[in-house]
Amino acid sequence: MSRGKLIVVVIAVALAGLIGYRTFSNSASSPRRFGGSDADTPIPVTAVAAASENVVLNLDALGTVQALNTVSVRPQVGGQIEAILFKEGQEIAKDEVIARIDARSYQTQLDQAAAKKKQDEALLAGARSTLKRYEELIQKNFVAAQDLENQRHTVRQLEATVAADEAAVANARVQLGYTVIKAPIAGLAGIRQVDVGNLVQGSQTDAIVVLTQVHPINVLFTLPEQQLERVRAAGPALKVSARDRGDNREVAEGMLSVIDNQIDSTTGTFKLKAEFANDGNTLWPGQFVNVRLEVGEIANAVTVPTQAVQRGPDGSYVYLVKEDSSVALQPVKPGTEAPGGKTVVLEGLKAGDRVVSEGQFRLKPGSRVLALTPGETPPPAPAGDAKSGDPAKSAEPPRRRRGG
Repeated sequence: MSRGKLIVVVIAVALAGLIGYRTFSNSASSPRRFGGSDADTPIPVTAVAAASENVVLNLDALGTVQALNTVSVRPQVGGQIEAILFKEGQEIAKDEVIARIDARSYQTQLDQAAAKKKQDEALLAGARSTLKRYEELIQKNFVAAQDLENQRHTVRQLEATVAADEAAVANARVQLGYTVIKAPIAGLAGIRQVDVGNLVQGSQTDAIVVLTQVHPINVLFTLPEQQLERVRAAGPALKVSARDRGDNREVAEGMLSVIDNQIDSTTGTFKLKAEFANDGNTLWPGQFVNVRLEVGEIANAVTVPTQAVQRGPDGSYVYLVKEDSSVALQPVKPGTEAPGGKTVVLEGLKAGDRVVSEGQFRLKPGSRVLALTPGETPPPAPAGDAKSGDPAKSAEPPRRRRGG
């Protein structure tokens, strides 16, 4: 080996040794620069105390809003539409006039029936007068018995004719009344299907308008058959809330009205119907809503935030914060979900026990923690300087004040 190559090898070995020494010294001094070993540094976590509260038991489902009554208003007699007396989307009261049909021909039929009745009543009056005279003359043998009997038959026939006339008058009056179309129920008017001037028939299938009753209104929903006994045991008058599908806020409150009398064998579900007053028109026929049915309450239940309950190979557990600010792995038996993002703990905790709700991924049994309240942030770390050995701080030159 030449002298030049030897010098190059010696320099390379020296540089490698220097780099290794600096790396080792930096790693060895890191705990001192950052305030000691990681085991001694408290881990900031969010901790909350287990609460004792009364928890309402709910069953959630998807429901469909259904009008209490829906009526397609069709004409019962034929004729020309003379007037439309409602506006589309209008709230219509029961028996309110919504349309009129030209009634002149029906008024004429009523007048004819009334005139025919008066004619037959006059004939009946004459026949009765004749019968009365015959009954007086029969005592003096001035009238034959057969004539008297025939007159009696005539009176009976005319009485029947007058009765038929009365029925004809009543029918003509009913037909005339059908020319005034009234709302059979109170509800909202839909889109008008017939305009003024059109001819309609009593047997037509097209409706003039569809009325939908929305006060009150129903919501239909289904639940799994496994919940049937639970719902029936809770009682007939159960509170039901309808919640918006978008942000899941409550839009209406009602009561359970019907539990269907059979289970659908295809889907394994049963139907329920709830009734809502719907005074503010927050529910609309055909709308989909989230339904929450209250089926009971657990008194003095122990609850913790749902995210505090972890799942492991041995079951559910929480990190319990002890008095010395260390944590222990505590097995628990979770129950049903509670409102507000909480879970009922049936076994393993008591009210007042503090559990970690955020930051569990950095923990292990025995870890020391800095317990913070929800929303609280950990205090800032002390600023590093040249003595602490923080390279980020010591390398930064001191800032000069302006104008100094």
